Amino acid sequence: MSAAGCIFCKIVAGEIPATVVRRGDGMLAFKDVNPQAPTHLLVIPTHHVASLNDAKDPQLLGRLLGFARDVARDAGVAERGYRVVMNTNPDGGQTVFHLHLHLLGGRPMTWPPG
Repeated sequence: MSAAGCIFCKIVAGEIPATVVRRGDGMLAFKDVNPQAPTHLLVIPTHHVASLNDAKDPQLLGRLLGFARDVARDAGVAERGYRVVMNTNPDGGQTVFHLHLHLLGGRPMTWPPG
């Protein structure tokens, strides 16, 4: 999907409302509309990258993880623990084709995840 039709790009642009919890350094974190844990946030770069397979900048990936770590601290889940998940392409469970992390916390996580 192109950036023009991307729901996350529309959230970044303010065209679609979202509960933003943190913004900065070319990143955005907001609450998932279908939470799978007490804390379920999505962390995205503010520019369009379709998936991990399309990410060409390793620094972007490092910044994305660092931003997610800071969001976890802000959300109060860092000390007890949290899970960061990145789904890639349909078989990996990706449904929105804009690179994003799921940050899940607030309850014990089980393994295998699914």
